[in-house]
Amino acid sequence: MAAPSEAPVTRQVSSHAAPAPVPSGPASWQPLAAAVAELPVLDASGRPVLFGELFRERRAIVVFVRHFLCYICKEYVEDLAKIPKSFLQEANVTLIVIGQSSYHHIEPFCKLTGYSHEIYVDPEREIYKRLGMKRGEEIASSGDPAQQGGTLILGPGNNIHFIHHDRNRLDHKPINSVLQLVGVQHVDFTSRPSVIHV
Repeated sequence: MAAPSEAPVTRQVSSHAAPAPVPSGPASWQPLAAAVAELPVLDASGRPVLFGELFRERRAIVVFVRHFLCYICKEYVEDLAKIPKSFLQEANVTLIVIGQSSYHHIEPFCKLTGYSHEIYVDPEREIYKRLGMKRGEEIASSGDPAQQGGTLILGPGNNIHFIHHDRNRLDHKPINSVLQLVGVQHVDFTSRPSVIHV
């Protein structure tokens, strides 16, 4: 593993690391409040979608990021982009990122990060607030302090299986530990070039 000064701060654990312990969180099947499930998020075209519809039929990993201009969030989403869709489909899990920006920023952010899974925004940050995510020091595009992010495992239906609230901008949950909780196979996030013998 590279020295900390050589690796980005959100670099994920390599495939040679020991499996991550199951994170602590709320008891299985804790209900999500219906009032939260009925709040809207916006897709890339500005169309409102009820938050609860995103995970009504299957389990979902939902990652709330602070804002699309946050470099640490950008690196984390770049790592999320490396998760093969086939891995998620095999486990019948969907991956969703939610930001707190305008929907106009979704497409440029996806191009920047290479992220092609589901993505929405909560510009009023109402879901962030209702889920207990605290305000941080960074400023969102609205000029107000951004809410801290977090990772949840939800569904099917309004069931919460796991919650991790980021305590600060560097406190993203390691991706493979979250994938392990939903039965998605381990992803190798190392970016070492392959050596080709001629």
